[in-house]
Amino acid sequence: MVRYTIKRLFLMLPVVIGVTILIFLLLSLVPGDPAKIVLGNEATVEMVEAKREAMGLNEPLIVRMLIYMKNIFFHLDFGTSYFNTTPIIKEIASRLPRTMTIAGFGILMTTVLGIPLGIFAAVNQNGPADRACMVISMVGVALPEFSIAMLLVTLFSSHLGWLPSHGVKTWTCFIMPVIAVGLNSMAGLARNTRNCTLEAIRSDYVTTARSKGVKEWKVIMHHVLPNSLIPVVTSLGTSFANMMGGAIVIENVFSIPGMGQYIVTAINSRDYNVIQGSVIVLAVIFSLIMLLIDLGYAYIDPRIKAQYVGTGRRKRVQ
Repeated sequence: MVRYTIKRLFLMLPVVIGVTILIFLLLSLVPGDPAKIVLGNEATVEMVEAKREAMGLNEPLIVRMLIYMKNIFFHLDFGTSYFNTTPIIKEIASRLPRTMTIAGFGILMTTVLGIPLGIFAAVNQNGPADRACMVISMVGVALPEFSIAMLLVTLFSSHLGWLPSHGVKTWTCFIMPVIAVGLNSMAGLARNTRNCTLEAIRSDYVTTARSKGVKEWKVIMHHVLPNSLIPVVTSLGTSFANMMGGAIVIENVFSIPGMGQYIVTAINSRDYNVIQGSVIVLAVIFSLIMLLIDLGYAYIDPRIKAQYVGTGRRKRVQ
């Protein structure tokens, strides 16, 4: 497993390099002169030309790209914003923990509630509990995140006054954003878990275990769950990625100074350096999430772990 983990970490490098090249080329080809964006419409031609020289925009595109990549991969320097002198890496370091907090607790809520809800619905298939769980799931899937956020603000902040509607002054400020981000994913995970559990319940090995007199809870815990959770783990990884993206909307609804608000502000002001740095950091995070998903497969299913171990042994024997 250690060998496999190291190999996957090295395979992440081409992905991050590819994202860096792609986002740099896309933003470099966008119409508009960054020097004019910084100086404004009233700047003279001489001022714009001097600013372009100071920003290194007069260099060929390939040279600028290589310098940018060297600064990132060798110096961890994403540059500075067009409109202030604060290094982008410092801004990301201060904002990313808030976004990760929302997404992290959102995935925790999704896991703790979605998986048991789906298993409960599958065990009680076609019963009142199953129908109730699926109705809740359908409502959660149908409602977009920003609608859930607005409903939560209207109910718990405006009418009841229980929770703050914006800011990050206390931990209670994260309750509604976490619910808004996690509810949709929780509903989808519950439906997916139900389908995977029903498929496992109908399998021959479950029928054999029941015929041997194994108690029902042992059948569920030791036979059904290990074989139904692999697709669920995939859903969890996708959900976490979606939550990171959903935070862009949710942070603006609740005025949370995280990565979402940072990226939206940069897009509105056409601050290309900030957009590039933020996208690269998010690409690294998503790649790490995919690595954790693959490692989760091996933890859940011993057959997959045996494949990794067996591959390493065969290489050593050869």
